[in-house]
Amino acid sequence: MGGAHEKGAPLIFFLGLSIPDGFFDSEMEGFDLRDQTPLYHHTDSYAQEHGELDRYHASYQANIACKEAIERAIADSYRDNRLNIACVDQVLEHFGYERMLYVLANTVQQKEQDGRISHDNRAWARTVPVTPAPDGLGGDRNRYFIVDKCNTGLMDLFLTQARKAYALEQGKRPSVRENLNKSARQQADTDRPKPKKAQER
Repeated sequence: MGGAHEKGAPLIFFLGLSIPDGFFDSEMEGFDLRDQTPLYHHTDSYAQEHGELDRYHASYQANIACKEAIERAIADSYRDNRLNIACVDQVLEHFGYERMLYVLANTVQQKEQDGRISHDNRAWARTVPVTPAPDGLGGDRNRYFIVDKCNTGLMDLFLTQARKAYALEQGKRPSVRENLNKSARQQADTDRPKPKKAQER
């Protein structure tokens, strides 16, 4: 064989192996393709002090990947001046509600003054705790996972559909916002120095 194989083509094809029909369907059935990276709520300085930089960077990269997935989903699903709401499921299947809504909340917070974002979505985003990520040069690392390669109005429609879908699925269960607030409070508690025990006499 000569030359590199076409990007995205199954390597097994280029090895010249014979694959029975339906092989990939049967082998991949039940396989979880969702990104399993936990959402990390601490700052980079906290992560460095506590030996958790790997977790911090993994979560940060997953945020960027999620932002890009949202942009692709919107681009693929916008036809004839309509956004197919199935695009929400396209992102959800890989990243889940928590990260998807976290990335969208960060986007709205960063675009607070954009009039194309509904008042309801702006009000919702203000209640979601997004961890600050200053870069030390006056910038904000969170800007790298702003959904900005698509029309802001379409992003707003995507967010509205994502929130509706989550509400329908969860019913009376705790919301993503409540879970994020709870996680932030729990991690804030771990940041507090523990009181020293009185010395025994």
